[in-house]
Amino acid sequence: MKPVKFSELEVGMKGSFTKKITQEDVDLFIKICNDTNPIHIDDNFVKDTPLKTKIVHGILTSSLISAVVGTKCPGPGSIWLDQNLRFLLPVRINDIITAASEILVKIPERQQVIVRTSCTNQKGEIVIEGVGLHKILEK
Repeated sequence: MKPVKFSELEVGMKGSFTKKITQEDVDLFIKICNDTNPIHIDDNFVKDTPLKTKIVHGILTSSLISAVVGTKCPGPGSIWLDQNLRFLLPVRINDIITAASEILVKIPERQQVIVRTSCTNQKGEIVIEGVGLHKILEK
């Protein structure tokens, strides 16, 4: 991948990345972070909650934003300085999630961009939304 140049970025540029979240993804995530909250792993536990079925970890879903901002927009060589996230709807196993990013503001004096971020499911529903601040590293 070629590193992104700040001068090539423009307000309104967008990127997206789509992935189906599988049980294997959840199992691997649990292995990495050890979050064994029963709302993610126990059908019997969740059947008596308002959720009714297991849900995917919110941070696992939001990690797809890392793929889009790191490889698409702003792109390779950008680093996260700040990110806020709002978790709006649950994600379930086999949901197809599209992470999207859009540059809202360029801050030339700091080589930074403010980026709108979101994750949307296969029904077009926004499941996560937020705004991030990214620094563009250039030689």
